[in-house]
Amino acid sequence: MTDLRIGLVGAGAISYAHMPALLALGREVVVFSAVGAPELVAAHGGRATVVDSFEELLGRVDVVDVATPTSTHAGYVEAALRAGKDVVCEKPLARTDADAARLVALAAELGRTLHPGQVVRFFPEYAALQREVAAGRLGELAVLRFSRSGAFPVRTAWFADDELSGGIVLDQMVHDLDIARWLAGEVRTVSAVRRCAGTAEAPVQAAHVLLTHDSGAVSSVSGVWGPQHLAFTTGFSVSGTGGTLSHDSRAERAVTTDLPVTAAAGALIPDIDPAESPYYVELAEFLTALAGGPPARVTAADGAAAVRIGNAALESLRTGQPVTLHPMEVPA
Repeated sequence: MTDLRIGLVGAGAISYAHMPALLALGREVVVFSAVGAPELVAAHGGRATVVDSFEELLGRVDVVDVATPTSTHAGYVEAALRAGKDVVCEKPLARTDADAARLVALAAELGRTLHPGQVVRFFPEYAALQREVAAGRLGELAVLRFSRSGAFPVRTAWFADDELSGGIVLDQMVHDLDIARWLAGEVRTVSAVRRCAGTAEAPVQAAHVLLTHDSGAVSSVSGVWGPQHLAFTTGFSVSGTGGTLSHDSRAERAVTTDLPVTAAAGALIPDIDPAESPYYVELAEFLTALAGGPPARVTAADGAAAVRIGNAALESLRTGQPVTLHPMEVPA
């Protein structure tokens, strides 16, 4: 598996996070994009090959990395799977629940690996949080709060179109919706509110999503796409019967804790080197799993579940009512 050739589809902003990770992993990279591919390759020292069509890319690679606008994910992923390729796809896995579920089922039917790019699971603060929750140090989870903010992505028009991107909920907040489910388990009900303001030239969008979990825990997720000077920030506060873990990206310490100290517990240290790109760690884990190593921490079914929660929030925005999610069979 060390000589796997990776096909990177797309040359937008997120591709500039994927490309250095793939090159650092020592992979041969082939790039296709309708626009921007030569510039992407040139920005990384010319260490990749540009091809003229997606079909040509499929004929030259073993694995496909889809980093294109959300509305195009399903088409590229399905074609790559049917061509016998394992696939990593940027979040969200698809724009609709039906497409996401279909892709998961198709990957299982064809015996291919489909990895959704829920990269926040690979950030050290969130990985540390999950480890402590899984170890039971927070006890029974009660209230989980997540926040994420940054400048409105005005340079790319499709982000502002809910039909294409799912807006702030499915594009930005889907990360925290995924983390909430990762920690507290399956989601039972979803409620959402959103405020759109500003102007066409300087839009602002803020949303809040409330989740109740089968476990009884409640998650509060907030997101902001704000003015262009707004710095990117993230945070969480997760509380249970055993204590609380908090994170604020603006603070000097990545994670703060009020958990009881025990001799066996040891220090709360992120299990990912903060100096490493989470995209590198994510792609390395994906490729290691393909080579027969441990399974990656995120599955295709996780990607479909995140899409389903995000779309339930969008339905709640449309109707003004909570949405109940019923159990859904999705292949792992």
